[in-house]
Amino acid sequence: MGDLHFFLGIDVKQIADDFYLSQECYAIDILERAGMSNCHPVSTPIDCKGKLPTDGDAIDDAKSYSSLAGALQYLTVTRPDIAFAVQQACLHMHDPRAPHLTLLKRILRYVGDTTSLGLHLHASNDLTVTAYSDADWAGCPDTRRSTSGVLRVPR
Repeated sequence: MGDLHFFLGIDVKQIADDFYLSQECYAIDILERAGMSNCHPVSTPIDCKGKLPTDGDAIDDAKSYSSLAGALQYLTVTRPDIAFAVQQACLHMHDPRAPHLTLLKRILRYVGDTTSLGLHLHASNDLTVTAYSDADWAGCPDTRRSTSGVLRVPR
């Protein structure tokens, strides 16, 4: 069958024993669908200073919001840098409000400036899996608990 180049919307480039996975074409398609191909870029996918408000005016087109949020959710396959922001946007797909749409547009503005980013996979003899979780000091508005952690699973 030959080498893998494209699978389920993911572009696969092989360089020696390494793989580079990207969804650049898919990201560009999402931006075009949202009418944000020429938007002004931002340096982060989410506002780092404040919490996302849960109230505000209801948006007119909730179906379009859900469609774009779902498309961004698939983009996180190769873009872990947007995973938290997209998860926050997806929490409100059942009843999106103006602040949620603002978040969605911010994520799109970030994606518009970083379409070429992807996931680099390289061969290694070390089979230890290490996962990191960024701390969110007292981030839960209900319990005021923090979220953080490191997980290492040796082979």
